[in-house]
Amino acid sequence: MDEKDQAIYRLMEATNQIDGSYYLCARRMGEKSNTLALLYALSDGRPHSQTQVSREWLIPKTTVNTIVKELREKGLLTLSCAPGREKELLLTPAGNQYAAGLLSGMWAAERAALEETLERYSPRFVEAFAFFSQRLAQLLLLHVPGPAGTSQ
Repeated sequence: MDEKDQAIYRLMEATNQIDGSYYLCARRMGEKSNTLALLYALSDGRPHSQTQVSREWLIPKTTVNTIVKELREKGLLTLSCAPGREKELLLTPAGNQYAAGLLSGMWAAERAALEETLERYSPRFVEAFAFFSQRLAQLLLLHVPGPAGTSQ
C-alpha cells in the first residue's frame, strides 16, 4: 500500500470505529441505533421532514417511517403540517426529555473528544472532515455501479 492508500485505510477504519461506537452506545442504552440517530437528528429543536432525516442521516425512509410510528405511539414525537410541505417531525416535551436523557452522555463524550482534537489539530479539522465525507459520498455514487451495471 502506498501512502495515500494507507491514509484512506486509516480514515475508513476511523469512520467505522465512530459508527461502531454509536451502535454500541445505542445497545448499551437499550435503543435501536436508527432510533437513536433519529432522536439525535431531532434534538436540535428544529422541525425536520422524514425525507430530510432519511437523506441527511442515511436511514432508509421506510425505517424512519417505522420509528416515527413507534415514537408517536409512545408520545415522544408529533407530526405537524406545514402548508404545501411534507409533514414535519418534532419531539414532544416528553420526547425532548427522553432524548436528552439518552444523548447527554454522548454529547459530553463528543464535546470532550472534539475539544482534545481541536487543541491538538487545527480547527479546520471539522471543515476538512465534512468536506471529505461529502466528496466521498458523491464520488462513491459515480464510481460504484449499482445492480446490473447501473449507477444508482
